[in-house]
Amino acid sequence: MSVTGSVIAPARTSLWSALNGAGPLSDRALWGAEASVSLGDLVDGGSLGGRLDELRDRSVLVATRDQLTAALALIELDGVASRLVLCPPDLPTEHVPYVVATAAVDALVSDQATPDFDAAGVAFVTCSPKIAPGGGDRAARHTTEWILLTSGTTGRPKLVVHTLPSLTGAITGDGTAATPAVWTTFYDIRRYGGLQIFLRALLGGGSMVLSSARESPGDFLTRAGAHGVTHISGTPSHWRRALMSPSAHRIAPRYVRLSGEIADQAILDHLRACYPDARIAHAFASTEAGVAFDVGDGRAGFPASLIGPHGGGLELKVEDGSLRIRSTRTAARYLGDQAEALVDADGFVDTADMLERRGDRYYFVGRRDGIINVGGQKVHPEEVEAIINGHPRVRMSLVRTRKSPITGALVVADVVLNAETDAANGRAVELEQEIMRRCRELLPRHKVPAAINFVPGLIVNATGKLVRRDA
Repeated sequence: MSVTGSVIAPARTSLWSALNGAGPLSDRALWGAEASVSLGDLVDGGSLGGRLDELRDRSVLVATRDQLTAALALIELDGVASRLVLCPPDLPTEHVPYVVATAAVDALVSDQATPDFDAAGVAFVTCSPKIAPGGGDRAARHTTEWILLTSGTTGRPKLVVHTLPSLTGAITGDGTAATPAVWTTFYDIRRYGGLQIFLRALLGGGSMVLSSARESPGDFLTRAGAHGVTHISGTPSHWRRALMSPSAHRIAPRYVRLSGEIADQAILDHLRACYPDARIAHAFASTEAGVAFDVGDGRAGFPASLIGPHGGGLELKVEDGSLRIRSTRTAARYLGDQAEALVDADGFVDTADMLERRGDRYYFVGRRDGIINVGGQKVHPEEVEAIINGHPRVRMSLVRTRKSPITGALVVADVVLNAETDAANGRAVELEQEIMRRCRELLPRHKVPAAINFVPGLIVNATGKLVRRDA
């Protein structure tokens, strides 16, 4: 069964049309870890083996192993397919049937000779980085729905419906910059954060280096530096890990962007020290709410003046301590049996990101669903981590709970030290005391960790965020 997308409006455009209007293509490229493609080669060719027309008007699951082939499929299929379902590589196989049924998928694009899962009943087309002549008719007939997957409360993913206009609402510029940017990101482009960077690169007239889950942060940065990367983004956890690698100095970016987690002052200061000539900004965005704002003044948090209505149909407010967003960049809806209301009665998305106002600035303190209850008092793990990360010998930390028969829970912290700091050389006890003293000076008593554990590293999930667990 095909999904009938809405007929494309005159003011809308496809990604292919927008790409062709964003500067010359001949000197622009997408570089993957194992192959690359000149965007100029896409003008008269394609990656789908001449089978583009077989995917017209269909709901297409883009399930490639490689980001480069996913990128090519998205460029060619927007406006052609009625739906594009972006399948992240870490999607558990058991959830694929739910995604296929919920999004009414009737076609599959893969870079493998055979599908990685049962694709009975759907059209199967392979995608290759080897561009073949005769790409097919890319005339846009739809405002294609872009379906992005995000975590659901039941373990199954939520399916979030966007369109190209909602995905690109925060992207400005006409692609005619005097010095075209070379973008990259630690994110996968099949997640919202990575997709934003991919679209910024294409519509801004630049090129892009695509990351790979198969290479270390150091190898990725080395490859990015070899291609002359000028603009780079990632989560704070991505950056904390990257700055531990000597390869962090293989790039000389003009622009560094953080998003996806709280950017505390420590990571902003570390990035400023490493890249003194770069503009460093941290942005707030979510798959549902879209891009809300970015902050480039070098300080954690954001000015209180950002709360309220803004141009372009954007409005922010704080209600019950959480940030709420109303915007033309917001997703249209959820699909499926988890399809609760995406916005409230007034059109706002409740982000569940909690704020605290201090003077003329708001600071993110954590997620509403991540609060630790210590004897009836609330602790946001991120708030404690920001204090620990501010110690000059700490690179990153994770605050979690440990069960207590008295208070119900205790706060404990796993701490990764800077590469040049060796906790095993007899200074471990001294360092622990320094960190605890800092916490006691800057935090209420119930938020002070009961224990500090020095660890060699912390687990970061596929979206670049710390994996949080209880003990």
